[in-house]
Amino acid sequence: MSNFTSSPLPREVADTYVDHLIELDPIMGTYLGLAQCNALLPDFSPAGTRALADLARATLDRLTEAEARPGADSEAERRCARLLRERLNAELAVHEASEGLRVVSNIHSPLHVVREVFTVTPAETTEDWTAIAARLRAVPAALESYRASLAEGIDRKLPAGPLQVTTVIGQMAEWIGTHSSWFADFTAGGPEELRGELDAAAATATDAVTQLRDWLRDSYAPSVEGAPETVGRERYARWSRYWNGTDLDLDEAYAYGWSEYHRIHGEMKTEAAKILPGATPWEALSHLDKHGTHIEGVEEVRSWLQALMDEAIEALDGTHFELADRVKRVESRIAPPGGAAAPYYLQPSEDFSRPGTTWLPTMGKTSFPVYDLVSTWYHEGVPGHHLQLAQWAHVADTLSRYQATVGMVSANAEGWALYAERLMDELGFLTDPERRLGYLDAQMMRSTRIIVDIGMHLELEIPADSPFHPGERWTPELGREFFGMHSGRPADFVDSELIRYLGMPGQAIGYKLGERAWLTGREAARKAHGEAFDAKAWHMAALSQGSLGLDDLVTELSAL
Repeated sequence: MSNFTSSPLPREVADTYVDHLIELDPIMGTYLGLAQCNALLPDFSPAGTRALADLARATLDRLTEAEARPGADSEAERRCARLLRERLNAELAVHEASEGLRVVSNIHSPLHVVREVFTVTPAETTEDWTAIAARLRAVPAALESYRASLAEGIDRKLPAGPLQVTTVIGQMAEWIGTHSSWFADFTAGGPEELRGELDAAAATATDAVTQLRDWLRDSYAPSVEGAPETVGRERYARWSRYWNGTDLDLDEAYAYGWSEYHRIHGEMKTEAAKILPGATPWEALSHLDKHGTHIEGVEEVRSWLQALMDEAIEALDGTHFELADRVKRVESRIAPPGGAAAPYYLQPSEDFSRPGTTWLPTMGKTSFPVYDLVSTWYHEGVPGHHLQLAQWAHVADTLSRYQATVGMVSANAEGWALYAERLMDELGFLTDPERRLGYLDAQMMRSTRIIVDIGMHLELEIPADSPFHPGERWTPELGREFFGMHSGRPADFVDSELIRYLGMPGQAIGYKLGERAWLTGREAARKAHGEAFDAKAWHMAALSQGSLGLDDLVTELSAL
């Protein structure tokens, strides 16, 4: 493995950082496709997070030395150095504020990554299942280390939001189950020769979840009762930097969210009239929930989503993108129960032995309206997350391992995926009123995310031209009401989303603000090239530059 004794250039510093990070975070190693990590779990304790911070500081020192070396000013080295410095400083700011001692969330926490990693751990051979059994036996220590961090947070008067805690306790109850746990169901597909070992390991993991659930319910929840659900401007700015890779003007971003709200609302009214004359957009969406086109059956919807992505690849490859064969492989899957309501994507392993995968949470449903799926799968799959993240993996040897994997900036990726939805609309894939209203509903959701996320956490005033409680200041209760009024999605999804915003401040705003960065960069490149602008070449160059924070994204896109 690489070490810190030589004098490398920035890209080698970045990749050495990844080598050391994997030692501390074997979950990351599994996502990268490294078999030696598949039996292990990280240390989430205060000591474990301090080790990560020490690694970041040592890497930053090494990066400063590397940037002074001849050759460090090349475009490739410069771009990597900028990303590495920005990301590590953002992560250190979160660490130094002790945010890791209060991380409880319905979607993003050590607890969730421990369970989720099993869904991407190889499970084909007896050797694979032996590693899974070992990883299951490691769950108690991992969850105990997480508990230790939360306990220290309480000692230091750093509580998580009570609503997050209540929600996670409910999620854990579903994982534990009544007759069979999630871990038992997961291991049921393992080889019979390991049946006794797998059953025992699954029981060990389930007991660990049960013990943590009981501690959260009986000790932690009472200690955080009455704590604020929102984080305030200082903490929000720190988290916003972490998720978006820039120090945003939060008041300007809030105003942009409202401007997009009004623009999109006008378009939605036009499309709603085509479906149900005289209806509001959300009355039309409610009509589609009952009378629109539906896919019936869980396996049927999984297969339908797979076909949708396959069709998109066939239509876009060679016309608007130039895709390598391994980038064209993407799989549609059904998400395990007990998680958040939103669909998600997991990128391929570095060697593509595990393909990129989209995941649909069914939330117990067996009937799925098409209007709510098409644009979402353009976002999660093709040409959204999958094309970007799989392309990064494909060109990793010309970037750095860091740029193609762990250096991902959320707003860059989510911005591309929202841009991808808009691109499909621009290219004429959403001419059907049902599908286009669904697309606009998704765009509206990303605009209301900016309004609600920033508004709640900063307790901003609702503007005078708002149709909703003008002049009042945002609260979580008003955020839930506003979001529910402006979404075609069911109540359980709206509830899950609102809890997500409270538990991940600053993340949800990156979709629309990231899309704005991608559109701004494309328009600047189009103006610079004039009639010679080649959209296919621009897309491939843009997707091949690796991760960037919003600080740098517009500059780099404009120059392509």
